[in-house]
Amino acid sequence: MSDTYYEFGTAGERWERAQLFFDAKEYGTAVRILRGLVAEHPEQTAQRLLLARAYYHSAQLSRAETELRAVLERDPVEHYARLMLGRTLERQGRPEEAAPHLRMAAAMTGDTPS
Repeated sequence: MSDTYYEFGTAGERWERAQLFFDAKEYGTAVRILRGLVAEHPEQTAQRLLLARAYYHSAQLSRAETELRAVLERDPVEHYARLMLGRTLERQGRPEEAAPHLRMAAAMTGDTPS
């Protein structure tokens, strides 16, 4: 497939395509689609969160961290981004940095941290 396939269609069609690839665990392909969508609409949290999740699942942890921090810069109370950032930092071997994010995410949802 060429790059044009990933860029083809409306933003809504590409969003649906990205979700399908993500659900099929084709994270690299989802990333290719989502990068374009995020570049076009950087203010949209859902697209950036899915991009971060695709990076996380494809072990591109520093990229996941960058996207999650961008979400939290815009929306500091986005609890899922907070949880994902904590998990991403843990997976990078940075538990001290992860702990406050995980505690905050737990407090936001009423869960107790594990």
